[in-house]
Amino acid sequence: MIWYALASLTPAVLLTLAFVFGGPWPLLALVSITALVFVVDRIPHGLPDAGTTGRGLNLTLAAVHFGLLPLGIWALGADDTLTTAGKVLVFIGLGLYFGQISNSNAHELIHTASRWPRRLGAAVYSSLLYGHHVSAHLRVHHVHAATDADPNSAPLGEGFYSYAARAWRGEFLAGLRADTQQRARRAEPSHLPHPYVYYLAGSAATLVAAGLIAGWEGILVLLALAFYAQMQLLLSDYVQHYGLRRDVRPDGRPEPIGARHSWNAPAWYSSAMMLNAPRHSDHHMHPARAFPSLRIEPATMPILPRSLPVMAVLALVPPVWRRVMDRRVARWQS
Repeated sequence: MIWYALASLTPAVLLTLAFVFGGPWPLLALVSITALVFVVDRIPHGLPDAGTTGRGLNLTLAAVHFGLLPLGIWALGADDTLTTAGKVLVFIGLGLYFGQISNSNAHELIHTASRWPRRLGAAVYSSLLYGHHVSAHLRVHHVHAATDADPNSAPLGEGFYSYAARAWRGEFLAGLRADTQQRARRAEPSHLPHPYVYYLAGSAATLVAAGLIAGWEGILVLLALAFYAQMQLLLSDYVQHYGLRRDVRPDGRPEPIGARHSWNAPAWYSSAMMLNAPRHSDHHMHPARAFPSLRIEPATMPILPRSLPVMAVLALVPPVWRRVMDRRVARWQS
């Protein structure tokens, strides 16, 4: 577990030092989650099965998230320690941390069998004003991934920006519909509020807390950080499912999801930082499998040419993205 902890916690430590001391720390924090990851990914290495669930690291990262968020709002919205340049660097680094590490950790938590870790993962998403992703991911994405019924699976030829506008609204409505239908199917009516009530209440509480920490500036900082993190989550889904589709069987239903229906990234350090989220095919085939045990098999799984963070940057330039990816999609769809 050492590499997972080192890769995911190092940026958090450096961001905390940046909040408190300013100086060179904002730049070092940003480098730790960008250039350093890119360089270390190029060093040959492997991530063997750690033989553990990694749940201790999951809980630690959730606690770190709920420490970094108020500290970041305070540093960016109310404190004068950072220069303007330092605040820009911290904002970018913090947004990347929430989008790549907090998101990956919350994703791991909502897939656990235990109720409280699942609720903790939902709280992380709600603090980023994206609580509905929990229902959309579990009840829609994992059921309909690599089909047109999943808002978060981009068809061949769709650029990221049109995808993001469609998928954000689409997954909100799809998750709401799925939760509502599930409640209606129960033999006895539930006396608990609709899950979306919890998501919206959590987001509202976070906005109030941001206002208490740093006034209107704090609320604006939270909105900007949440938007930044949400776009990275959408980028992750876009990259990991672009163009891949499940065949439709004679009865009209899609074939079971398999190894060839998700893109995977072989880079080891960025995978460790994101708790093996880039090992996406195995996760879809075994959603309950803990992140240290996820596998990657290049012979049967579509492999991205570069790490997930690098491919996400590439997706921001749709013509370049299509030139790189469309021919690769064709190989797996033939």
